[in-house]
Amino acid sequence: MWKNPYLLLLASTLAASSGVVAGTAAPVPERGSTLSVVYENDTFYNRDSHYTNGVRLSWIPGSAETPQWALDLAGAIPWFPRDGQVLHGYSFGQNMYTPRDITLENPPDGERPYAGWLYGSVGLGVETGLQLDQVVLTVGVVGPASLAEQTQKAVHRLVNSDDPKGWDHQLRNEPGLILAWQRNWRALVDTTLVGNEFDITPHMGATVGNIHTYGNAGLTLRYGDNLPLDYGPPRIQPGLTGTNSFVPRPGIGWYVFAGVEGRAVARNIFLDGNSFHNGYSVEKKHWVGDLQFGAVLVWHNVRLSYTHVIRTREFDTQYESDDFGSLAISLQF
Repeated sequence: MWKNPYLLLLASTLAASSGVVAGTAAPVPERGSTLSVVYENDTFYNRDSHYTNGVRLSWIPGSAETPQWALDLAGAIPWFPRDGQVLHGYSFGQNMYTPRDITLENPPDGERPYAGWLYGSVGLGVETGLQLDQVVLTVGVVGPASLAEQTQKAVHRLVNSDDPKGWDHQLRNEPGLILAWQRNWRALVDTTLVGNEFDITPHMGATVGNIHTYGNAGLTLRYGDNLPLDYGPPRIQPGLTGTNSFVPRPGIGWYVFAGVEGRAVARNIFLDGNSFHNGYSVEKKHWVGDLQFGAVLVWHNVRLSYTHVIRTREFDTQYESDDFGSLAISLQF
């Protein structure tokens, strides 16, 4: 399966183009403002390499607080639905990447370069009840200005872990720009199974920029009771992104989930190296897949999730796939 993620891309694209959607659109409930924090780290699985840490803070104002500029922009994007609820949001985050052995001052050839990514994002979305379209613009910086070296060293001192010694070999400073679009189809399959709710939500999208350029497609399966209105738990890009905003139902809700995504990768600065300077890089793989599974608990205005992610090898000299965990909490006001 993982050797041919383009089959997943093709299958999801065909399903999307056929217009197959379960049910009819229901009124979209008004959403409150949502604060989300996502923390991703490979330490959950006793690793400390490659994509080793990511933190993102997001703020999604309530649907009643959508400003006129967001409404006008949503109306100007030709593929956005015209009859949906418009939401906008802001995020700030930092990612860091390292080779397998951080105790070496001079990592050997073929090892993933040290790199950091400090960024801010503004996003716009329209949901109809059956479909969610999102466009996100991200700007930031790669290199020493990302402060990833200082962050990792400070955290490792705090937890008495190995001192990362190879940051002199990180990518150079470079401003970054990413424009991403994604479409999700709500509950292409929506039924009950052994007394609980079960649904399948496919998605597809595209991302362009000097940091990441790729096409992606996949799907998420949810099974549980009193499911909240969301598209899966939030994740840090690239990956099955889910949604920061959600609509809880009265009482306690829960679900377990599994998702899969394939990506056709044209550009990944953290593997390809800087755009305008020769330096540290590895030969990337053009087909990458993620498998993820986990659980979500929702109580009143709080959603808590944990996700285990398995990512296929991203470059030729990588010995094995990567495992990392993603912990997220969302609070609705």
